[in-house]
Amino acid sequence: MLYYIFELLENKYQFPGASVFQYISFRASIAIILSMGFSLIFGEKIINFLRNQQIGESIRDLGLEGQKEKEGTPTMGGIIILLSTLIPVFLLARLDNIYILLLVITMVWTGLIGWIDDYIKIFKKNKAGLKGKFKVIGQVLLGIFIGSVLYFNERVTVRINVSLPNGIEHGTGNQDISATLTTIPLLKNNEFDYHSLIGWMGLESESYTWLIFIPIVIFIITAVSNGANLTDGIDGLAAGTSAIIVFALGIFAWVSGNVNFASYLNIMYIPNVGEISVFIAAFLGALIGFLWYNTFPAQVFMGDTGSLAVGAVISVIAIIVRKELLVPLLCGVFFIETLSVIIQVSYFKYTRSKTGIGQRIFLMSPLHHHFQKQGLHESKIVARFWIIGIVLAVLTIVTLKLR
Repeated sequence: MLYYIFELLENKYQFPGASVFQYISFRASIAIILSMGFSLIFGEKIINFLRNQQIGESIRDLGLEGQKEKEGTPTMGGIIILLSTLIPVFLLARLDNIYILLLVITMVWTGLIGWIDDYIKIFKKNKAGLKGKFKVIGQVLLGIFIGSVLYFNERVTVRINVSLPNGIEHGTGNQDISATLTTIPLLKNNEFDYHSLIGWMGLESESYTWLIFIPIVIFIITAVSNGANLTDGIDGLAAGTSAIIVFALGIFAWVSGNVNFASYLNIMYIPNVGEISVFIAAFLGALIGFLWYNTFPAQVFMGDTGSLAVGAVISVIAIIVRKELLVPLLCGVFFIETLSVIIQVSYFKYTRSKTGIGQRIFLMSPLHHHFQKQGLHESKIVARFWIIGIVLAVLTIVTLKLR
C-alpha cells in the first residue's frame, strides 16, 4: 500500500525522498522493525485476550518435568506471527509480485488449517484436533496450487550465466528460461532441470514435466510444515529454529534476486524474487518478536495456527529461491525431529509384530522429549538445538561458493 502511495508521489508530484520506497533494502528494513514492534507491543494484548477467552493449552500427561506448570498457557499464539508478518507486507511490499502473493496465500491458508485444529482442541474439547488426513489434504491442495503457479505462470522464470561487463547483462543471462530449473548444492555447474527426469520415467514430451515438479512441491510443503509442527514441543524451540532458517533463506532470496550478486557468485538469477526479501524480513521480525513471549517459561504457545503456517511458508520460500534440495540441511532440526518420530513408530510396530511387545529406540519422540526424559532442562535443549540450527544455516549459506 505505502509502496504505491510513494510511487505516485514520486512519479506525479516529484515528492522529495519518495524514491526511497523503490529500494527493497529500505522496505525490508522498515518491515522487520514494524513486525517486531507489532509483535512486541500488541503481542501482550493478544495474549491477554486469549487468556480472557480461556484459550489455554490442555496438556497431555507425558511424565515430563515441569509439564503441569504449562497447563492453561494461552495457545493459538501463531496469530501474533501471522498478523505481525502480513500487516507490514500489505503496507510495504509490491502486492502485484507473484511470489509475494504465493507467500501470503500460503500463510493464510495453512494458518486457517492450524486455527481449525486449535479450535477443535480448545472449544470442542477434542484433544485429537482436526483429523490428520484433513490437514494433509489441505497441505496437498496448497502444494498443487503453488506447484501449478510456479510451473505454468509466465512470470516465473530464471536466468543462468548472468554476466555484467561494464554493468550490462549479456549472453545467456539476458534470456528468461525454464522455471523448472533448481540448484544442486556443491556442484560447479549446479543447475538441474526437472525436465531431465522425464526420460527416466519413459516419457518424452516436455509437457509432462509437471507430473514430477508438482508432486515434489507437495512433498516438500507437507514435510516441512509437519516437521515444524512436530518441533513445536518445548518453549522457544520451533520459533527460534525457524528464525534461523528464515534468516538464511533471506540471504538466498537477496542474492538470487539481485543481478549483481548473482553474477558475482555465479548463481541462478531469479527475476522479481528480490521482492520477497520484504516478506522474509517481516516474517523474521514476527518470529523474533514472538520469541519474546515464547521463551522459557512461555507466556504463549504458537499452536498449530502458527507451526503449520511457519513450516509451510519456509518450504515455499525455499522452493521459490530454488533451494528446495537444501531443505534437509537447512531445516535439519525439523528433519531429525520428524525422523525420530518415524523411526520410533516404525520400530515399535515392527517389534510388536515380531514379538508381541513393542520396543522403543528413544525414551520418547520427537527427539527433544527424549532429552527431557534424560533429565536435561528444556532451556538447555532449546539452546543446543539453536546452536545446531545456526551451524546448519552457515553450512547451507557456504554452499553458495563451496562448489
